[in-house]
Order: sequence, then C-alpha cells, then structure tokens
Amino acid sequence: MEHRPRKRFGQNFLHDPNTIRRILSVVDPRPGERLVEIGPGRGAITTGLLRAAGRLDVVELDRDLIEPLARRCTGLGELTIHNADALAFDLCALYPHERPHERLRLVGNLPYNLSTPLLFRFLDQADGIRDMHFMLQRELVERIAAGPSSKVYGRLSVMIQVYCRAEPLFRVGPGAFAPVPKVDSACVRLTPHRPLPYPVRDPACLSRLVTQAFGQRRKTLRNSLRGLVDPQLLRAQGLHPGQRAEELSVEAFVRLANAACKTQVPP
Repeated sequence: MEHRPRKRFGQNFLHDPNTIRRILSVVDPRPGERLVEIGPGRGAITTGLLRAAGRLDVVELDRDLIEPLARRCTGLGELTIHNADALAFDLCALYPHERPHERLRLVGNLPYNLSTPLLFRFLDQADGIRDMHFMLQRELVERIAAGPSSKVYGRLSVMIQVYCRAEPLFRVGPGAFAPVPKVDSACVRLTPHRPLPYPVRDPACLSRLVTQAFGQRRKTLRNSLRGLVDPQLLRAQGLHPGQRAEELSVEAFVRLANAACKTQVPP
C-alpha cells in the first residue's frame, strides 16, 4: 500500500525527473563526502545521492517511510537512516571533528511549515557543515537572498547572510510535487562563511537586535530599537536614528550589535 502524504509533516513529495536531475547536478555529490539528506520522503533524490557518494545519512521523522526507503536503496551504497526530528537531531554527532575536510553536506526538500526553524537549527550547527542545498518555498528563498532596501529584506535575510553565502539556484513549479502545493518552490545553496566576514561578538544580542529592528518595519531605528540602542550609539556607528531597519546592510547590523552588546550592563 502506497504511503499517503501527511499534512502534519508538511509532506509534498518530489517526483519530477528533470527537477531531480537538476538537484543532483547542483549538489554534485562525490565519493567519500559526508552527505546528509533531511526528510528523504520516498527517496526521489536519495538514490542518486547514494549512488554518487557511496554512503549517505538520512534524517526522517515519518517511521512509515523507513522500511520502503531502505528497500528502495538496497545495494546502492551504505545508507544510515535516523528516524528522528531534524529540529532536535544532533548533526554534529555525524561530523568527524578531527577531519575538518569532511564537514557535512546537507540536502533536502524541507517542509514549508517548518523551513525557517529548521534553517536556524542548521545555522546553530554550521561549524560542522560545508554547504546546504534545500528546496524551499520560492518566497522564502527570495527573502533569504534579499539585499537592503528590498521589500522582502528582513530578519531572515540578515541572520542567514551573517553566517552563510546564499545563492538562489532555480525555480520549481507546483507540478513537480505530489500532492501539488499551492506555491512555487526554489532551490537554494547556503555556504557557511569561514571565517565570518563580519565577526559577531554576541550571537544572541545580534538576534535580539535584528528581531526588534524588524518587528515593526515602518518604525524608524530611534523607535524600533528604543530601550536597546541609544540614538547616540546609532550616530557613532554612522547611522541615522531616522533610518529604517530595511536600509541597513548586514555589516551595519553586526557593527551595531557588537557596539550595543559592548555597552550593555549585564543584569
């Protein structure tokens, strides 16, 4: 009996052969690489990754997909299936820290309803990650890659770009999936910076500042950052209190957060 997609897991299974080939082409898996697929589903790209790399770890929450996936991949290579929630899974346990050249390469068609928390979870483990290739909702990819003064530039843009280089790769129509989603998708490549181009003094402080700055986009920095950043500090960083968050570059946010964290008194 064929597995029926479950809405609670946000399952939209990829089936289009051309899209599968394009994903495998941009990932370009090689023997010996440490590949990890997040949410393999029915194995649309799993088999190609496994054939090319020879070994593959997959993280799949839906236990009903485990046995069919194992059968489909029999004889293709060394497949290790982790029946776990990717939001809680420790990717660092798969990374051999004594061999930094073997950092993990993540691949996945992420559930749209969990994409943002998953991305932040992976950023928390970026030290062990070489690159990430994900299928996401097209609008989310546009937000991730957006630059200052764009209508879609916001918290996600800044927080991703602080830690990664973001490259939108190609769009995918709804018909490539079953069930058919109501939105377009896009494939994106995220490559963690090493080292960070703008070193972060306190990641938690940066996150808090960026979140508060974009909390009410129409407010000026003087008002949106009230209680967190003094207007005098804004001017000292070459910024104007009358500017809005969407006008600040990633570098400006990091500089401001570093200065704000330095001046804050611990509770």
